[in-house]
Amino acid sequence: MEVSPLNHKTHNHARSNSLPSKPHPVILQCNEHLARLGGASDATSSSSLLSHKLSALQDLHNTVEKLIQLPQTQEALVQEHQEQWVDELLDGSLKLLDTCTATKDALLHTKECTRELQSIIRRRRGEEVELTLEVKKFLSSRKVVRKAIFKALENLKGHANNCNLFITNKDYQTVASVNLLKEVEVITLSIFESLLNFICGSTQSKRSTWSLVSKLMHSKRVSYSLGVDENEFAKVDAALQFFALNMASKSNDIDDLRNKLARLGSCIQDLEEGLESLFRRLIKIRVSLLNILNH
Repeated sequence: MEVSPLNHKTHNHARSNSLPSKPHPVILQCNEHLARLGGASDATSSSSLLSHKLSALQDLHNTVEKLIQLPQTQEALVQEHQEQWVDELLDGSLKLLDTCTATKDALLHTKECTRELQSIIRRRRGEEVELTLEVKKFLSSRKVVRKAIFKALENLKGHANNCNLFITNKDYQTVASVNLLKEVEVITLSIFESLLNFICGSTQSKRSTWSLVSKLMHSKRVSYSLGVDENEFAKVDAALQFFALNMASKSNDIDDLRNKLARLGSCIQDLEEGLESLFRRLIKIRVSLLNILNH
């Protein structure tokens, strides 16, 4: 069948319109950072891996700030400020700040309790009686932290259902920029989720936790190496649960506890520094978005 010149011309015209323009270099940089953060929702994590991901997130959001400052991005935000995707971006930036704050609070609460327990161990006043009371206080505070973390994780779960808005009916640069910002939001929340689970001390259920305590009562040395090697929070939780249930602790148990608390303190310090730096970047990005929309 012979194709008419008109049909052939129309076909070529439609195909040329579908070809996207070349992505802006900042968009390419963002995509590179996202690629490096692949696998952010891995079930297993370590403090060093999470610190690395927080550092990578800082680089990513630093590039996102540049993306928002691009004239074409600002023009799209101003022209489409009534569109749903603009509201979604603002809601997403607020959710990132809220989740980052919840994570920082969990770390701060645990750090304060850790320092108090370390102080008691150094002074050794009251010997085991006072130390046991402080251990139980620490364990109670960890329950408070976990409760707050579970609430934050539930909020994340609810937000995830509304985190799938990707636009397709705008010009290529707008589509690429907005969809990229949504991808950044998704992967950032995913890393926060991994970090919150890590601070919990374990991603396992309460039943698994008490199973670990039971094993500790029979063989502490073996139990410590079961599933908690890479989690300083889990190690301290397990050691303190053992100490609270075993009143006949010896000095070497206290030395072991002191070492685990020191490593936990160092871990918290590293994570706090990364979160604080990331938090400042998240604030700057949200302020930039609001300034663009309010002018």
